[in-house]
Formats: sequence, C-alpha cells, structure tokens
Amino acid sequence: MSISTASTEQASTEPTATQPAAPEDPATDVRWLSDAEQHHWRMFRDGTARLTNVLAHDLEASSGLSTHEYEVLVRLSEQPGRTQRMSALADDLAHSRSRLTHTVRRMEERGLVTRSSCSADARGVNCTMTELGWTTLVAAAPLHVQQVRDHLVDLLTPEQFAALGEAMEIVRTHLVSGPCHAVSVD
Repeated sequence: MSISTASTEQASTEPTATQPAAPEDPATDVRWLSDAEQHHWRMFRDGTARLTNVLAHDLEASSGLSTHEYEVLVRLSEQPGRTQRMSALADDLAHSRSRLTHTVRRMEERGLVTRSSCSADARGVNCTMTELGWTTLVAAAPLHVQQVRDHLVDLLTPEQFAALGEAMEIVRTHLVSGPCHAVSVD
C-alpha cells in the first residue's frame, strides 16, 4: 500500500509505517495523491530527470557547454545586439542571480560573453554574447536540437507535445506570479 492511499484505506488512528501521524488540526489534512496521480507524478519526475541528464551529458560531450551556458547563449542570441540585462536574463532562465553570475563569470573567462554596466541604469549589468559565443552556439545547436527531437519531441504525438507545453506553461505562470515567485530557483 502506498502512502497516497494509506489515509483512506486504514481506519486506525495509530500511525504506521505507511501512514503518517494525524495532524493536530484536521483543516491541515493532506489531500494524498491517488494511485494514478502518484504514477503520473513519478513518471514526470523520472522522465524529466533522465531527459535532463541525457541532454546535459550529450551537450557537454559534443560542445563543452553546460546546459546553463547553452541556455544563456540561446537567450542572448534572441536579444537585440545579443545583449540582455543580467537580472532579466536570470528571470528568463529561472536561475537565481547568484547562480547566473557564476555561470556568466565562467563564460566570460572563456570569451563567450562580456559584462558591462547598463547605460540606462548604472546599477544594472548587461551580458553580451561575443563572436566566439555566437560561433560556439551555432556549432552546438544542430546536435542539441537533434537530441531534443530524438529524446522528446519525436517520441510524442504533436498533441502530446502541445499538451506538455501547455501544462508546463500553467505551472510556470503559477510559480512566477504567486507566492512561490519569491523563492529563488537554483
């Protein structure tokens, strides 16, 4: 029996190995996942973890870029002048500012990006992709995109892939607009 069904299948008030102790306040009762929900949640967690690991390994092996570095280059390539303010880039990538600063520092040491003061606001810092960053991205992108196709896009029907994107958009919107927005992503 799983913990998700323990609370509904066991009438005992004593905690067991599969049933947590009852909370003092019944209003805080947990709405446990059904067996189907638990199955889908675990498949999502396992699938995304394995997909992320395979893509990261393949990208690093073929281009020397981490997935974080690759995403920084992709986002900069989409900006006018291949430049974006660091705070906006961090938000765009769902990274903490500290994490992005460390990633960009490593990329700057390799000559992939430069940092400069923001002319519109002296407190801000811009990140700009260099020519080396551009050629590195252009070289890495075809194989990475093929890996994304091979391990995700082409495994799903167009309807499944669209549903996945729509579901993740709902989750993202919830997390960036609600009380979770204050939590930094690392």
